[in-house]
Amino acid sequence: MAVQYTPPGAADLLPVPGLRLGVAEAHVRKPNRKDLTVMLLDEGSAVGGVFTRNRYCAAPVQVCREHLAAGQGIRALVVNTGCANAGTGEQGLIDARAVCIALAQRLGVAPQQVLPFSTGVIMEPLPVERIVAGLPAALADAADDGAHWLRAAEGIMTTDTVPKAASRRVTIDGVPVTVTGIAKGAGMIRPNMATMLGFVATDAPVAPELIGELARRAADGSFNRITVDGDTSTNDSFIVMATGRAALPRITSLDSPAGQALQAAVTDVARELAHAIVRDGEGATKFITVRVEGGRDAEECLKAAYAIAHSPLVKTAFYASDPNLGRILAAVGYAGIEDLDQGRIELFLDDVHVVTRGGRHPSYREEDGARVMRQSEITVRVELGRGAASETVWTCDLSHEYVRINADYRS
Repeated sequence: MAVQYTPPGAADLLPVPGLRLGVAEAHVRKPNRKDLTVMLLDEGSAVGGVFTRNRYCAAPVQVCREHLAAGQGIRALVVNTGCANAGTGEQGLIDARAVCIALAQRLGVAPQQVLPFSTGVIMEPLPVERIVAGLPAALADAADDGAHWLRAAEGIMTTDTVPKAASRRVTIDGVPVTVTGIAKGAGMIRPNMATMLGFVATDAPVAPELIGELARRAADGSFNRITVDGDTSTNDSFIVMATGRAALPRITSLDSPAGQALQAAVTDVARELAHAIVRDGEGATKFITVRVEGGRDAEECLKAAYAIAHSPLVKTAFYASDPNLGRILAAVGYAGIEDLDQGRIELFLDDVHVVTRGGRHPSYREEDGARVMRQSEITVRVELGRGAASETVWTCDLSHEYVRINADYRS
């Protein structure tokens, strides 16, 4: 189960006016499970997204990029689990477009106004007929309440053990504004843009030309700072939707007070979802915050943080509660930071000062390190002594269960 994470109930999730969600069982891969979700947007909504940087990106990612670039105004999203529609060649593109066409015909909109998303097993053909056959039930189920947000969070799960969802209500210029989001992901997580799949909606009115930047900034503050296993998925997608139903003047600058307030709320929701993904990492037993300080710039801080967070040796040591902390120093050393002076390195494990000036701190005792390593939540802090930059990455440990889950994934 997820580390220190309790999924919200339906009453905790706030509906976003102008957006309805519907879920159905289309039997994409397995019977008797929610595996098809539609999201229906009012006309005039602004939609933007960021996607995987994996060059072998899935067909729905390619189609999403095309449809967003077309600029016709997105009216619907369709998400299936069970099949990633990745590594499927030209037929995969045909299939993704066929799903868009089928949903568009039922809604009376253009196919370019539909965004498709898929997640699941790679290199298997998309069962288009089953997905299209499931659309009427998903559309009939569509509603705008918290229960349907929770159903949608369940409907996009694959190896997740819990649904992931979050809501905020903030006041901007005296007007209440809602932000609600869902995400899925537990393995194949080093997004390098966003997450496996993430969707955040708000009723704030946002200029269409800003919505993509709103998504990028939110991703950089959340999903771009997590890793479970260092694998960048073929299907990673993060979408931000703004329906414009709140009685607020249109936000035309993210640097305005209103824009900053909305950006903070959207990023806050995205960060909660990103943390939930790490806490639900496949086989995870510990949630680990890696903070690197004192870098010359953010880039080298992230190099060091990800080197630590990706290291199988570090992650297995955390799983075993073994304070073999030289592994952390080794990761910093191979992170690719030019002219790193090891004599300036400081290492802390929560409140325990482990390393000073590159060597073991005189007061460090291994039993203190072991005490921290037994916790379910741990902070690793590294000081580089090179400047004023700092960055934070969130990760988890690597357990026997991770291997079992991924060895059995297709069975």
